[in-house]
Amino acid sequence: MEDNISLGEPVFDKMMFVLKSPITDDNHKYYKFNDEEMQEIAEDVWAMPAYMKEDDDFSMFFILTKIESGETVIAFSQGEMSDGNFSLSEPMVSGNGLNVLNAHDEKSAASVLHFLNQISKANEGDWRMIED
Repeated sequence: MEDNISLGEPVFDKMMFVLKSPITDDNHKYYKFNDEEMQEIAEDVWAMPAYMKEDDDFSMFFILTKIESGETVIAFSQGEMSDGNFSLSEPMVSGNGLNVLNAHDEKSAASVLHFLNQISKANEGDWRMIED
């Protein structure tokens, strides 16, 4: 991750986590978080809970997908309930999603950040600053 950029800071909103390889049927099980497993929710779009608690209406999901450049990124979406139907919000840049989660639950956001940093340490992805 870029030096001197921390979770919760506005500049962290512009950080994107990019995987070195796409998510597939063969490798998606390697990216478990808190015993949750990714599910393919659309072609080349994978989702997995990052924060979901029974007694809390707030939820956040990892969204792994390819972007226009062909790279696979980890973004985040909030879970939303409307008229009894569950849906996901428009995806947020990795850092922005983590900052939203951090505002709701700092400990959980730190745990998700640690998970992403472990992927980076395994040389399977990197943090990048995105352009405005």
